[in-house]
Amino acid sequence: MTNNDIHTPVLLERCIELLAPALEVPDAVLVDATLGMGGHSEALLERFPHLHLVGLDRDQDALAIAADRLAPFADRTDFVHTTYNLLDEAIADLGIPAVQGILFDLGVSSLQLDEVDRGFSYSKDAPLDMRMDQDAELTAERVIATYSADQLRSIFHRYGEERLAKRYADRIVEARDRAPITRSAQLVEIITAATPVAVQRTGHPAKRVFQALRIEVNQELAVLEDAIPRAMHTLAVGGRIVVMAYHSLEDRFVKQEFARATSSSAPEGLPVELPEHQPHFSLLVRGAEKASADEQASNPRATPVRLRAAQRTRRAA
Repeated sequence: MTNNDIHTPVLLERCIELLAPALEVPDAVLVDATLGMGGHSEALLERFPHLHLVGLDRDQDALAIAADRLAPFADRTDFVHTTYNLLDEAIADLGIPAVQGILFDLGVSSLQLDEVDRGFSYSKDAPLDMRMDQDAELTAERVIATYSADQLRSIFHRYGEERLAKRYADRIVEARDRAPITRSAQLVEIITAATPVAVQRTGHPAKRVFQALRIEVNQELAVLEDAIPRAMHTLAVGGRIVVMAYHSLEDRFVKQEFARATSSSAPEGLPVELPEHQPHFSLLVRGAEKASADEQASNPRATPVRLRAAQRTRRAA
């Protein structure tokens, strides 16, 4: 199986369409902040022959796969092992003052989902790992073993929006007192046993808990909340940012940040908007765009995606 077989980039043509006006300028630089296996980046490098790519990822396996896939473009690529909230530092280290395009494809990657031993999937038994960066110390097993019932309830509720958060947290603590919980199948069994049959009919009972654990282990929301403002600051005038989110917590923050950046800072009631109060960005799409029904049918991982995009229109004096 090739890299192309196991990774179908989500909303690929729409991403290219939105980024194209910014990438057609001479010496354009694109930051793929979530490089993954390089599907989006490969298409963009092919489409724009003078484009320089900076690919970021916290997963060293993904970086190795992407570097191999993008080897034909070696003279136009840089790869950096880092979390995407350090995007501005990464490009500064490369001597790049500003960039023309930024792409975020958030959430867990196809590589991480498909490698069973990474422990991201509730449908396959594996060690409770869930680390995107395998050099990181915190694992899902450690969270399950050491967090109090209140802490577990809090992350299940906050990051998974799970209505049965308290029940699941209590049952996990009871179970770990009897024996260590080290594998995903053990956790799924505990959650399923604690879930009313009527609730089980509405979807897999472990889905939200696994999402919450993954977000906690990788501090995804904290990193995202730091990353988007820093990334937008690196854009040159005319530069564009495209963000694809896969759950409401991510999308809600991106929506709020884009709304702030595209709103006037003029005090209410001011008769004339002074130039210094004009917004620095404009929205490129109305609301959040979804994948088409055809794409959702051919690539189920595109089903939850919500795409938002913005363009820098000016810089502060």
